[in-house]
Amino acid sequence: MTEETTAETGARRGFRLHNIAVPARPLEPALYLVATPIGNLGDITLRALETLAGADVLACEDTRVTRVLLDRYGIQNRPFPYHEHNANEAGPRLLQALEAGKSVALVSDAGTPLVSDPGYRLAQQAIEVGYRIIPIPGASAPLAALVGSGLPNDAFLFAGFLPTKDKARRDRLAEFANAPATLIFFESPHRIGATLLAAADVLGAEREASVCRELTKTYEEFRRGTLAELAAHYEEHDNVKGEIVLVIGPSNEQPATEADIDAVLADLAKSLPTAKAATEAARLTGLPRKVLYQKLLDMKAANG
Repeated sequence: MTEETTAETGARRGFRLHNIAVPARPLEPALYLVATPIGNLGDITLRALETLAGADVLACEDTRVTRVLLDRYGIQNRPFPYHEHNANEAGPRLLQALEAGKSVALVSDAGTPLVSDPGYRLAQQAIEVGYRIIPIPGASAPLAALVGSGLPNDAFLFAGFLPTKDKARRDRLAEFANAPATLIFFESPHRIGATLLAAADVLGAEREASVCRELTKTYEEFRRGTLAELAAHYEEHDNVKGEIVLVIGPSNEQPATEADIDAVLADLAKSLPTAKAATEAARLTGLPRKVLYQKLLDMKAANG
């Protein structure tokens, strides 16, 4: 961040829309969290453009990525890098700008800041100090995937990226097995096949899902089907490319009651060691194995 004269700052406050110059009004001091397009650059909002052009300081993950958007709309504001590798140094400088009464706009490479990116840390720090936070909503990959998937959207749960290791991934999926909501995950193209296989095993092969790829881009794709069908497809087509959002519909099964769980554990404990009984109960109920294991120990202790 370099010092600028008032004249220099005023000269760059504006953007172009269809070759029409639009002036940007000065912003009040605050941290602005600005959503940017997830693919199609036309998905930017007018409020976002005015914020990017009018902010005293513009922070972003990758200046090269943000520069493409700024150039598209004739915004001269110079982006300042803020990402996970320089957050310890860049964060305090942005807070100092807020302390000096400046407006600071933060963008991620795509989508809404703070959703699976390091902006969360900066926002926390700003809130702790007492600075105002102003969200500038716009494009969102989880919401675009949800509405395009055709799956129930009255209740949904966004859980970011799943663990990369198979056991941790399955344990994480098991935690959501009985959630009364559509599940939304980010996933990388080289792991989507393994994730679908794990999801089919843990959540049920017949559960409806959608693999949403390259959202808003030229080769946008929504591949819908059961988890088993999708797993089979990506087992055959393992050269998939692009950014992926995986949407999994809610379970149609009623969650097991406490009495049901106790009955399952008691029955399994008759013929299996405690550890194996807990593992099998986790498979049957979709509940975390460690929770069931402890419950089984408590049951045995209570029964002497």
